[in-house]
Amino acid sequence: HPIADLSGLRPFINIPSGLCFQGSKQQVPSNCVIKREQEKCLEMMASEEPSSEFDCPWFWDNLTCWQPAKVGDVIEVNCPELFSQFISEEDYEVGKVSRNCTAFGWSETFPHYVDACLYEEGNSSHPDMYYVSVKALYTVGYSTSLVSLTTAMVILCRFRKLHCTRNFIHMNLFVSFILRAISVFIKDGVLYAEEDSDHCFIHTLECRAVMIFFHYCVLSNYFWLFIEGLYLFTLLVETFFPEKRYFYWYIIIGWGTPTVCVTIWAVLRMQFDDIGCWDMNDNAAIWWVIKGPVLASIMVNFVLFVGIIVILVQKLQSPDIGGNESSIYLRLARSTLLLIPLFGIHYTVFAFSPENVSKRERLVFELGLGSFQGFVVAVLYCFLNGEVQSEIKRKWRSWTVNRYFAVDLKHRHPSLASSGVNGGTQLSILSKSSSQIRMSSLQAETPS
Repeated sequence: HPIADLSGLRPFINIPSGLCFQGSKQQVPSNCVIKREQEKCLEMMASEEPSSEFDCPWFWDNLTCWQPAKVGDVIEVNCPELFSQFISEEDYEVGKVSRNCTAFGWSETFPHYVDACLYEEGNSSHPDMYYVSVKALYTVGYSTSLVSLTTAMVILCRFRKLHCTRNFIHMNLFVSFILRAISVFIKDGVLYAEEDSDHCFIHTLECRAVMIFFHYCVLSNYFWLFIEGLYLFTLLVETFFPEKRYFYWYIIIGWGTPTVCVTIWAVLRMQFDDIGCWDMNDNAAIWWVIKGPVLASIMVNFVLFVGIIVILVQKLQSPDIGGNESSIYLRLARSTLLLIPLFGIHYTVFAFSPENVSKRERLVFELGLGSFQGFVVAVLYCFLNGEVQSEIKRKWRSWTVNRYFAVDLKHRHPSLASSGVNGGTQLSILSKSSSQIRMSSLQAETPS
């Protein structure tokens, strides 16, 4: 029997794991869709007894299940489910493919799967380039975020003057972004390291541990975005705000609540949906244990975002704040743009829309562009932060001054340099000496 040529379908069959999960949504990986359809076909074959009245028997061609037929019959079927899940319903018409039953067996499919199923109307781009581009985009995004967030963490930890509740919350958010990026790379490496579909039905502890870690990192990231919004809103609303006491509750919410949710999800999966590597979620009720808190955090953060914008408008319109109307709107626009990545407001674009709407746009927006969110947050709230820049400049000036005097003293006073006195001590000695000289000169100039 002619087997379907899968060479042109590889981008659909081996989609990276990141493309299967976006925020609160998860699609069944494409190679697992094929595996599931094959299982159904084999069950139908086993349920019917072989019959001599058909010239062409049941046939699985790696994509579609073909029912038995007689010579001369033309069997027409819809395009496999594999293709429909990656194209939005409003843009996609279900194509059809056919096979003839001949005296020599089944004929080739006509039209070919690539021609009948792969291309949307008005879209001539090849899917291979599309998915390769998305994978390259989110790989660059998460890598950039990982490097920038790690650098930002080092800066905030290094300088003691930057240690405050606000920056501690930023640091926890940075860690959640770092863990999310790492979990995506680990998941891709473990589940999709090889171009096969064995992971669809494996039951290894390693595979499930990776999925539990992945969901925990994603949930923690959403909850720390929520805490950023809650902290800023509370800071604007309450006059007396015990930051340190509240910070312990933030830790419990940010790291503890995801632990509870993921633990409940893992127990329910083990008891009621113990299938494969736990990367597919056919049981919607169990999936809501993960999806529900994510959607709730997105919704509450959006409400907090609107509330903060209202408060900013009221404060900027206060007569105590100078400036004309254009400058007020400019400040408001700048404040709004700064809050969008910190609150994760971009997730609301597709958060409550049906999962079968604009699937390609959703992948690019949430996975491709969303992977750069950590980088944007690190730049806005660390590298461009005025306090951080002032502290770095102060440390740099201190280091250059100490270095200058250390080199200068080494040339002018070799005995001091060889005595093991460092630059800071030498600088203090010079300062004391100059002070004594100034005091003696003043006493000399003062009339008796």
